[in-house]
This record gives sequence, C-alpha cells and structure tokens, in this order.
Amino acid sequence: MFSLFRKGQSPSPARPASPQALREAPPRSAESSMTSVSMTVNGKAATADIDPRTLLVHFLRENLRLTGTHVGCDTSQCGACVVHVDGRAVKSCTVLAASCDGSKVTTIEGLAKDGSLHPMQEAFRQNHGLQCGFCTPGMIMAAVDLVSRKGGNLDEHAIREGLEGNLCRCTGYHNIVAAVKAGAAGMSAVRQAAE
Repeated sequence: MFSLFRKGQSPSPARPASPQALREAPPRSAESSMTSVSMTVNGKAATADIDPRTLLVHFLRENLRLTGTHVGCDTSQCGACVVHVDGRAVKSCTVLAASCDGSKVTTIEGLAKDGSLHPMQEAFRQNHGLQCGFCTPGMIMAAVDLVSRKGGNLDEHAIREGLEGNLCRCTGYHNIVAAVKAGAAGMSAVRQAAE
C-alpha cells in the first residue's frame, strides 16, 4: 500500500486552534458565504445566491437548468461549454458566475428566435456538422462568435483556425467546416436583409 508517510511514522495530531484565534475569527454561516449574482441569460433576468466559487457552466446547468451547455473536460480544452458573455465567446468552465454579474449571457438555447433556428444551427443541421452531438452546442457558439468577429467570408483555413479551441472526438471536421461556411453565409444574408 502506498503511504505519504515514512515507514513507522504516523501523521502528527492536529493542533487545536488557540483560544485567541477562536475569539478573533467570526463564525461563518452558510448565508454569509453566498454571493448574489444577477445577469440576463437568453434575454431573461436571472438572479441567485450562489457559492462564490460557482463556475458559469454550473450556474447555467444547475441553477437555471439550461443543459445545452456541456461540461466536457473541466480543463478548458474541449470547448463544449462555450457560451457568449456580452457578445464574446467564453469557455464557461473557466469563468466564475459571480464575475458575470450584470452581464448578458447567451447559451445555445438562446440562439433560436421565434421558433426558427439561428442560421448557424440550421447550417449544422443541413450539413450534418455533428455525429454524437456532444460538442455541437460549443461548436455552434464558437462559430457564431467567429463569424461575428471575422465576417461572413471565411475560408477553410480561417474556420479551422477559429475553431481550434473546440474538439470533436467523432468527426474529421469536414462537415463542421462546411456547416460553419454555410452558417456564415446565412448570417451574412440575415444581416444584409436587416440593413
């Protein structure tokens, strides 16, 4: 059996806190360790008292029950958790929910409008830019951000480079790239029609 202690040694007993330390440290209640957070998520106000260490991805999934944002790796490697905060793509597994206080957050659930899929969602559907679908919400959110930042005229290299922080374990990315290209064109057409 593996032990952190040398053979024959046991851990030293824990020392009780000094009476002075006990007097100086105020008792912590469960309420005092919570923080209030308010943000707009998918166009709706959301407020909650949360542990200050709560990650945005857990706030969205557990407090708001928006489960389209996935937890894939817990290490900011895969991009399955990408959401938009104030219009920019972020990996929500690396962002504290409290740091988003006052922000506007958009998840995959908030892209569709009036019962119609967002042009990028429609392009992923039409081009079969998915297999198991686990990475798809993060891919779509990253792709929408990419097009918003770089414009709708993207070549394959720009798309692959723009999505390099998102991993898909099922595909060779061919259909994902095609979907993003089609989605970019769809987003451009909607933007031009609105002008």
